[in-house]
Amino acid sequence: MKINRILNTFLVLAMLAGGLLQSCYTFTGSSLSPEIKTVQINEFINNAPLVNPTLAQQFSTDIQNRFLQRTTLKGTKENPDLLIEGEITDYSISPTTISSNVDAAGGNIQAAQNKLTISVKVHYENRIEPDKSFDRTFSDEAVFSSDLDINAIEASQVKLVNERIINKIFNDIVANW
Repeated sequence: MKINRILNTFLVLAMLAGGLLQSCYTFTGSSLSPEIKTVQINEFINNAPLVNPTLAQQFSTDIQNRFLQRTTLKGTKENPDLLIEGEITDYSISPTTISSNVDAAGGNIQAAQNKLTISVKVHYENRIEPDKSFDRTFSDEAVFSSDLDINAIEASQVKLVNERIINKIFNDIVANW
């Protein structure tokens, strides 16, 4: 009898606390105005000095999927509430850690690790709340073994860096962090 009373009290308190929490926090974490219904995400152009031939299409598809799958926004090509477009401005692979083979004649020096860097310039236009619009560059990198060939880099590291950049863009627009 006493246990039922305690459980009932606990359930009532949990429901009240849940109602209070839900009123001040949405579980999607979105800070977008409820008036915002549509989004247009244009293809991102690859203007990096070093061109990865599949990067622009992969990035454009991934960012479109992120917004359409994780928000209630509908995609449109006419008069969107939100406009997202931009360009890839940097794609580079550079050595970060150097190793030398002391047994080799002349002590050959080679990269032990490389770093992939991608930068994307984003134009974001919020037509419902214009003060939230911005032009900003997002960048990220991944360090990987120099033993990886270019195909392995593009299969794993590019995907990883793209995901991180898209997370930053998404959070700045939707979560307003």
